Amino acid sequence: MDKKTLEFVTYCIAKLALLLKLPQHEVYIRLKNSGILYDYIVPSYDVLHTFSSRYLMEDLTEYMKEKGVLKS
Repeated sequence: MDKKTLEFVTYCIAKLALLLKLPQHEVYIRLKNSGILYDYIVPSYDVLHTFSSRYLMEDLTEYMKEKGVLKS
């Protein structure tokens, strides 16, 4: 993972933690264990980093719900 992707992943985790009112470590574990982190966020960096923060958070939370990481 290159530096830009790592910074983006860190940004996503921090923003999700604030939005979901969860510790960043918990968000990281949920994303990692569900496959969202390495199967979606990292490989889709080129597209995802162009989204607005609001749209990105909506996209990630919806995907987390689909994967059963968050309750609907």
